[in-house]
Amino acid sequence: MAVHGSVCIIGSGPTGLYAAEEIRRQAPLVTVDVIDRLPTPYGLVRGGVAPDHQKTKSVVRQFEPLFTSHGVRFVGNVRVGEDVDLTELRRLYDAVVLAVGAAGDRRLNVPGEDLPGVYGSAAFVGWYNGHPDWARLAPRIPGPRVAVIGNGNVALDVARILALTPGEMAVTDLARPAAEAIAASPLTDIYLLGRRGPLEAQFTSAELREMGELSGARPVVQAADLPADVPAAIDPRDARRVKRNLDILRGFADATAAAAADDPRVRVHFLFRHAPRAILGNVVEGVTGLLAERTPTALSGAGGARPSGQTTTSLAVGTVVTCIGYRATPFPGLPLDDERGVIANVDGVVEPGLFVAGWARHGPRGVIGANRASAREAAEQALAYLRTVDTPRPGGSELERLLQARGFRVVDFAGWQQIDAAERAAGDGTRPRDKFIRIDDMLAVVEQAAAITEAGTVEATPEGTGTRTESLGPVPSG
Repeated sequence: MAVHGSVCIIGSGPTGLYAAEEIRRQAPLVTVDVIDRLPTPYGLVRGGVAPDHQKTKSVVRQFEPLFTSHGVRFVGNVRVGEDVDLTELRRLYDAVVLAVGAAGDRRLNVPGEDLPGVYGSAAFVGWYNGHPDWARLAPRIPGPRVAVIGNGNVALDVARILALTPGEMAVTDLARPAAEAIAASPLTDIYLLGRRGPLEAQFTSAELREMGELSGARPVVQAADLPADVPAAIDPRDARRVKRNLDILRGFADATAAAAADDPRVRVHFLFRHAPRAILGNVVEGVTGLLAERTPTALSGAGGARPSGQTTTSLAVGTVVTCIGYRATPFPGLPLDDERGVIANVDGVVEPGLFVAGWARHGPRGVIGANRASAREAAEQALAYLRTVDTPRPGGSELERLLQARGFRVVDFAGWQQIDAAERAAGDGTRPRDKFIRIDDMLAVVEQAAAITEAGTVEATPEGTGTRTESLGPVPSG
């Protein structure tokens, strides 16, 4: 039996779009609207993936047909909780799926964490990716030394971006203010430290290898920090990756031993088994240093890598970036599971008719494609719920009327394409794009395109009677 009805997905990142894809695949008669508070779709693909990872960003090509030919509507520049309430959306749509990610940083919980010059990865990565939320961050990077705390890919990304030369930056979509600030910072040393050892580090081998391919930086690894082999206690599912990582790190260690003392490149120090214990400084000068303790050399097990109680490392750094994980931020009208750092849910169900997927459901996990399973489950839950609905709700057509009545400027997918084209044109053939980092600038592009279209329509209409109506686009009929 064919399923009818309407679904609203809040969040246009990969999880939300995977869910939309699955709903349309299983139930082509169901209408799907994807709402985002930004005028731009794609979530962390645009605002989180490293600017020099253009191949990873190309996943958006998979999602474009959703909006151009598969009947899914993009409803951008709409803030749920401000422009429209979640309760209103639930009255308008038969089911709602939350795919809002995890935009908050986990805290270190050490003295000095709130000093000027300390940044969580959500803010710092958002800043160099040109996310409008962080356009005004202007982080302190006085140099010559920076500490990046974490043993995962995000920490590698931050360290690598800081180590890029101007030439390497020039072929990325790094936000221009960030590129200028990093190029102007006289960095000589970047310390990449984490409380666990090389066996437990969560780097992917591809990202780790990239650190040795930078023209202006060289990784520094001490051979004594590396085990001779992969212990049998390692989970077999991880053993191959761990072995590849050890091989890469051994190569870095060999190069460290052979490096010339006057090598002018930025040194990226891998400090394994270092647990941060205090960030030093004051509110006037900001960060001046970092204290860390050594942790055991053995596998840490379920209890974690416990500090030895002895401070063994003091780093004179002017900036600290923490990359120790993300957590969901409060969503208007819904409880937060503080312990897990997610929107409170039971197996993806928040309430009947309201579902959650991706990082907002289970916390940060894996690469982009790793959230496909969670998105598929949310789609199936929403469709199962739709089968119980007796009287379908009005869906997107009523949302459109409501937003127009309130005077909000909605950006549809055609509007995003205009922003996209303007950014690419500004890249001038060298950079993939020159990102707009302010929402007002994005909206100006859309409005200018609309004005040109309106002028052409009026000119082509007899006696100048042509009119223009803002619209989200046609409501898909399936």
